[in-house]
Amino acid sequence: MSARIVAGRRPASRSEAKAGGKSSEAKPAPPVTAAYLERVALQYLERYSASVAMLRQTLERRVAKRCRLRDEEPAAFAETIAAIVERARSSGLVDDARFTAARAATLRRRGASARGLSAKLAAKGVDRMLIAETLETERDEAEEEGTNAEEAAARAYAKRRRLGPFRRPDIRAAHRDKDLASMARAGFSYGLAKTIVDADPDEGFAGGA
Repeated sequence: MSARIVAGRRPASRSEAKAGGKSSEAKPAPPVTAAYLERVALQYLERYSASVAMLRQTLERRVAKRCRLRDEEPAAFAETIAAIVERARSSGLVDDARFTAARAATLRRRGASARGLSAKLAAKGVDRMLIAETLETERDEAEEEGTNAEEAAARAYAKRRRLGPFRRPDIRAAHRDKDLASMARAGFSYGLAKTIVDADPDEGFAGGA
């Protein structure tokens, strides 16, 4: 037998049934406290390697989001953020020199030029003087080892992008200008780009597919 609907009434929708018994007013967002921001800072630093600026920006974003929900002014929490960031810095949880050295080494392995590396670190809030000091230390260490960090990065970039000697021999010449342009966009000098793109495949290079 089919179900009958009482005249003048309709069955409640699933969403209405689910909401039944619940208050129509949403719970207010919890207040911004130093303890809350300290938890945010620790959780962030447990997951990511960060610069001082990155930690500060993360806390500022969290404060701004919660203040929007509570109709409060984020500026009121600027001193709290500054204090937490300073405690993290003084305790060694964040260290721009350590962060810069580690990130620079990673970027170099991936084929970043000195110019590209500097731009990426500056975007993370690292002081340009510290970036310059890191690159100077890198040059000194490379000289002691008889290597060239910029050339090694250029080779890594060419290998990752399959440029020059890493291309198939039958298509290499046709892509020479395109490969040079790619390396120039990555921040390598024309002279170095030319050296890498025109390198003999038999001199420590392996052709790519």
